[in-house]
Amino acid sequence: QVQLVESGGGSVQPGGSLRLSCAASGTIFSWYRVGWYRRAPGKQRELVANITPGGSTYYVDSVKGRFIISRDNAKNTVSLQMNSLKPEDTAVYYCKFAHITVVGREYWGQGTQVTVSS
Repeated sequence: QVQLVESGGGSVQPGGSLRLSCAASGTIFSWYRVGWYRRAPGKQRELVANITPGGSTYYVDSVKGRFIISRDNAKNTVSLQMNSLKPEDTAVYYCKFAHITVVGREYWGQGTQVTVSS
């Protein structure tokens, strides 16, 4: 059974940093592209960043230069380092594992709250 456990959310002042982590168990980590999504109050869920098994990355324009996604294949963990946080980054953040060849085989983390406020 695949399990994803997120950690690292919290509250921070504008300009601060947080690091989110998503640890996977019960599957072959390298079979999955991993994305971080967020859902802000009253808004649709959006893709923030993702990373392929080979390490290629994508970032939504609003976080480019501030967020860094990385993966540790030995520890089955994907992280999102968030710097220069802004109030508009406030949201619940979710990690998603999507199988690279099996369409529809995907798993979501439980979500972690990030609040940026002075």
